[in-house]
Amino acid sequence: LDGALRSPSLVTLSVSMWLSTIATHGWAAAAAPSATAAAPGSATARHIRRVAMDVALADEVERRRNLAIISHPDAGKTTLTEKLLLYGGAISQAGAVKAKGEQRRATSDFMELEQQRGISISSTVLSYEYDGKQVNVLDTPGHQDFSEDTYRTLAAADNAVMLVDAAKGLEPQTRKLFEVARLRRLPLFTFVNKLDRPSLSPYELIDQIEAEFGISCCPLLWPVGSGDRFRGVLERGARRVHLFARGERGKKAEEAAVVSLDDDRLEALIGDGELYAQLIDDVEMLDGLTDPLDLDRLKRGEQTPVLFGSAMTNFGVQLLLDTLMSLGSPPTPRALDAGDEAGFTSGELTGDEETVEPTSEDFSGFVFKLQANTDPKHRDRIAYVRVCSGRFEKGLKVKHSRLRGQQLTLAQAQTLLGAERSTLDGTSYPGDVVGIPFSPGQMAIGDTLYTGSRPLSFAKI
Repeated sequence: LDGALRSPSLVTLSVSMWLSTIATHGWAAAAAPSATAAAPGSATARHIRRVAMDVALADEVERRRNLAIISHPDAGKTTLTEKLLLYGGAISQAGAVKAKGEQRRATSDFMELEQQRGISISSTVLSYEYDGKQVNVLDTPGHQDFSEDTYRTLAAADNAVMLVDAAKGLEPQTRKLFEVARLRRLPLFTFVNKLDRPSLSPYELIDQIEAEFGISCCPLLWPVGSGDRFRGVLERGARRVHLFARGERGKKAEEAAVVSLDDDRLEALIGDGELYAQLIDDVEMLDGLTDPLDLDRLKRGEQTPVLFGSAMTNFGVQLLLDTLMSLGSPPTPRALDAGDEAGFTSGELTGDEETVEPTSEDFSGFVFKLQANTDPKHRDRIAYVRVCSGRFEKGLKVKHSRLRGQQLTLAQAQTLLGAERSTLDGTSYPGDVVGIPFSPGQMAIGDTLYTGSRPLSFAKI
């Protein structure tokens, strides 16, 4: 129960395990197991060990945050991904999409053609630890020519970050990708980017999102100025203003000050009486006109938190990352294939499907991407497998759904950070993505891998 109280979502699991102990072994074993009852090898000892393993699995699931970043081309998707890695501590200096001189290349755009063209062509997985959470960022292509890769990647995500160019508003590919995220029932976070450039009114941007998508907006970060007059952001929930100073390119932004909205020094620190007056008016208007944040509506895809900032200058990026950690959804149950071939047109999930819980003891996962010849020294093939339930360890023996339950031994497995791959030494949990080398014909997109006696096949992607 100690572990459960650190993660409230585990309370139900722990209490049910405790009741199971009572039913199986009686009150004495549940309240204070004796040395005899809990002796090694005894039924009670095995039961206690299983309960501990189940709680540990649920704890690992709870701390996973898996997210895909979607947008129209050139909205700043790869730049934002780099900054999330920078603030997450995965890299010490953010790369540039079009690197010049001594600038380092973007971690997520590692293919030679991506570096030449300055665009994302292939989805990339980037995994790292931040603030006690395991973060898996899925950077996706924005260009329509490579959109199928993006659609498949969204099937592996638990959250989506929609990037909007503050100067252009909603664009065609943003609209298409939003609809895919809605069909997949993903919680959606909106980051309005490029506030360091002349931009549309934040009210106009919110009106566009609500009118076109029929979704309620809840501004969490509100801009103080834009373009050359962009001073920082208001954190509405805490009623604090974060004022930024431009940092060195590729490095973290420097916070000039974090000031309470009621602080008498605020106007002087902003250094612009007009912006200060506009901020006070905006606070009153937002409090009166916008809906409060509702986590249930967020998880159903009916409300989106909106955050304003600038990925290039790092304004608001850390606040976005902290928001994703606190409000983002951990891995959710995955829908099984209903077997209706004729009815599959869009990948829409209705909510009536049979599902597999991430805390299920048996391992399961599905292939959402294949990539070949990324290493010039080897003719390699890698299947990107999203873990959906149980635990995955190198050497695990799994069954293959498309090959009618044929057993495979996954002797090699890799963790991923853009082009960097390292041998998986530990355990992967639901929400994680692992790279599995495979032989020709062995893996295909949509394949389900599983353990246990019951055959599984996840919904098509």
